[in-house]
Amino acid sequence: MRTAIFPGSFDPFTAGHLDVLDSALKLFDKVIVAVGYNSTKTTSGFFPVDIRIKIIKDAVKHYKDRVDVCCYKELTIDLCHRLGVNFIVRGLRTTTDFEFEGVIAQANRVMDPDVVTVYVQASHEYSFISSTVVRDLLVHNGDATPFMPKGVNLKKYLKAKKELGK
Repeated sequence: MRTAIFPGSFDPFTAGHLDVLDSALKLFDKVIVAVGYNSTKTTSGFFPVDIRIKIIKDAVKHYKDRVDVCCYKELTIDLCHRLGVNFIVRGLRTTTDFEFEGVIAQANRVMDPDVVTVYVQASHEYSFISSTVVRDLLVHNGDATPFMPKGVNLKKYLKAKKELGK
């Protein structure tokens, strides 16, 4: 069975992420969506990790056993080793994404030449969607629904976030 890891902060998981996952599942039997701690971000994120995982699980439930969701704090390459996975999926929207992802892929390749990064181009209709845009809409009480996977009830997660005081 060919398995890949699709790592990211996914804060939150968007329709663009789901589009990349759809494409990745054409290449792999199983994809593990791995919610990682991003060391370049100074806060824990807009949504706490447990809420991010719930959003992803809501968005991918129609895939049943083809998609798993996990959380990790180690390097992505170390997660690959821990789970015995040799493929990393990365979504690309723009040439800027390609340059950024290329640096990370090269570093991973130096650390383990057997782990291959596979780039998946976002579909045109999703190429402008980013978690940053969605968070900005949410902070300013905008409607982020068009940018989220169908079936994800953002109001439920915003309420849960508020109840946690985050």
